[in-house]
Amino acid sequence: MMEADKSLGLIGLPRPVKELARTTWDAIVVGAGHNGLTCAAYLARAGRRVLVLEARERIGGACTLEEFWPGYRVSPCAYVCGLLHPLVIEELDLVGRGLEWHPAMPGLFVPFEDGTSVQLWGDDDRAEAEISRFAPGDLSGWRAMVVLKKRVRDTLRPAGSADVWIGPAPSRAEIESRLCGDRDAIALLFEWSMVEFVERYLDDERLHEALLGQGVIGTNATPHQPGTASIHFHHASGRMGGIPGMWGYIKGGMGRVSFLLADIARDAGALVAAGVPVSRILPGEGVELESGERVRAPVVISNADPRTTLRLLGNAADSTWQAQVERIPMTGCTVKITVGLKELPNFKARPGTLEPHHFGQVNTPLSKSAWRSQHETAQAGELPSRLWTELYFQSSHDPSVTPAGEHVMSIFAQPVPYRFQQGDWDTRREEVARVALESVGRFCSNLPEAVLHLEVMGPPDIERHTGLAGGHIFQGECLPEYMWDQRLKPRTPMAGVFLCGAGTYPGGSVIGINGRNAAMEALRGLWS
Repeated sequence: MMEADKSLGLIGLPRPVKELARTTWDAIVVGAGHNGLTCAAYLARAGRRVLVLEARERIGGACTLEEFWPGYRVSPCAYVCGLLHPLVIEELDLVGRGLEWHPAMPGLFVPFEDGTSVQLWGDDDRAEAEISRFAPGDLSGWRAMVVLKKRVRDTLRPAGSADVWIGPAPSRAEIESRLCGDRDAIALLFEWSMVEFVERYLDDERLHEALLGQGVIGTNATPHQPGTASIHFHHASGRMGGIPGMWGYIKGGMGRVSFLLADIARDAGALVAAGVPVSRILPGEGVELESGERVRAPVVISNADPRTTLRLLGNAADSTWQAQVERIPMTGCTVKITVGLKELPNFKARPGTLEPHHFGQVNTPLSKSAWRSQHETAQAGELPSRLWTELYFQSSHDPSVTPAGEHVMSIFAQPVPYRFQQGDWDTRREEVARVALESVGRFCSNLPEAVLHLEVMGPPDIERHTGLAGGHIFQGECLPEYMWDQRLKPRTPMAGVFLCGAGTYPGGSVIGINGRNAAMEALRGLWS
């Protein structure tokens, strides 16, 4: 077990702040999230003197590990891994350093109000067998959906160096040219709502409901909004473990990704300091710490979200760049709930407390009309009566993260308001927990009775806990108008200032390629 892993990311301050300030660095990375640590690793391996400054005592940002209750090692924000870029895994030898990934082959399980359920396996043959049983009239449409996503993935994100996520972002015209004018592919990436997408290929309303939430993951929208089908494709475009579109669980918890990256960066010569908040970014000069010291470097690379970076730049921000940052919606709509359990949920549609669906992901669905009404309710600052939830069970794959015989369930639920019309997250927290558990428990026979512990993080809590402005888990919306070449570039107009977080291309999730892209841009532009 590596050093950062043993301490759950509480790595401390390796040198006194005054000594850091006396040293001139080639680059300072602001924020020790997984992208910042990736960037630092690449820069250090290229021979640059790199300092990473993390405001919190714990590194990893939203991809970390904490012990909420005795014996529970949990990630409060990032749950599963499917988009971590193969190039980053290979070049930094993450597997050789101890990264273990277990694919969630059962895929997505969804129970319905009528007592039926569907298991959308990650294996094509098993998924088709399930569709044949569940909705035989939709088998050809299901196949067509799968083929379309494969066609787009293989064209834009083939294995190897031709993957468009590597390097500068392409324009829509360049993407359309690469797709050879494939109208359905273009519509999937830029035009269709998730409702249009599912209705185009499938007839069974239950299958529609099963998939709708995949178009709005972390997105402050309903599945009726144009462009939401692209959110689904974004999350289905990975190739981890050489398995297209597959998600899975990191042994030991998601924070191990960040902790391994920290160890790799430090082994390459980077210095990572935690508990050192930055108060200002000084373009071309370095940073000023909240404690008053200035640390000098010609290059500053911010892993903070764009709004936070803008605040740190203050009057030094370019006005055109500032306008671009300010036009990106950055208000979170998700609540993340960590639940300690004495046993896993017993779904009435498929009884049992350690079944195949506990090794994948589970969605509790909303109807099309409910998505509209619940979103409107949340936008008005009220708590919806029911939430869409996605459930993950790390302990089914990895019992080491909980006390013997107990389990952990991570609930990712939306839509919720950032700000309540009446009360706030502190006064409404128990009510949110009740609604979320009821949204799951209506399909189960043992909830809430199986609950031992509960931790609720709404958007303002995520903001406080991780530093993500607005509590937006992707550092800004990932709808088409904010993606591809419309997303922020690593290089900013300010001298020597770069971005490397999820607010840059190719977008949000635990990816790492954002950090690599920023490092390559800095190396090309300033030290070539």
